[in-house]
Amino acid sequence: MGACLALFVGAWGFVRLWSVPAAVAMCLVAMVIPPLAAVVANRRGPEDRWWDDPSGDPQSDEWWDELDGKRRPRQ
Repeated sequence: MGACLALFVGAWGFVRLWSVPAAVAMCLVAMVIPPLAAVVANRRGPEDRWWDDPSGDPQSDEWWDELDGKRRPRQ
């Protein structure tokens, strides 16, 4: 967040005196950093198998296990 603020303030405080397109480019970079940081921070690793956690409903868990091939269908 500090880098984004520094880019924005620096762009319109100093860089615009020499180059307005460079100041606009700096603001665009500052605009892209927070969403990218959120995506990277919320990324799940390949070892994180959250979808395999039981839901707490035995009937639903049994149904999903049957669909996933973990258990044989009921007869």
